[in-house]
Amino acid sequence: MTAGDLPDWPAGTVAVLATAGAPPHAIPVSTAVRAGPRRVLLALARSRASLARLRADPRCALTVVAAGDVAFTAHGRAAIVQDPMAVAESVVAVAIDVDDVQDHADPRFAIDAGVTWRWVDAQAAERDAAIREALRGLAG
Repeated sequence: MTAGDLPDWPAGTVAVLATAGAPPHAIPVSTAVRAGPRRVLLALARSRASLARLRADPRCALTVVAAGDVAFTAHGRAAIVQDPMAVAESVVAVAIDVDDVQDHADPRFAIDAGVTWRWVDAQAAERDAAIREALRGLAG
């Protein structure tokens, strides 16, 4: 592991949040926003098992793979920063304070594209964009 800063990644990139426990639990998230060199903000539905797991044990990891050779896992601790979010009562804003960034880049390959969300429901797309914007606002 390295102690570097978080790289940038495109909005809407699918990230994978892994929470501690036996067994570990991983879910895709659409709202991960870089909130500084060592902080990520994301929103989780209030009903998510991952949220309950983070409340019990804040240790987590967030993996991002995106275009432009962005591939890393951020290891850190989560904290609830807004419950519920002002912009959407069904979700909670979570901050991950990053302890370590594991860079998965390798000069032997190039990442041309990552997985991104494309909402097929217009209301869901607007809500997701509003949540990401509110998370950026929480970043300061």
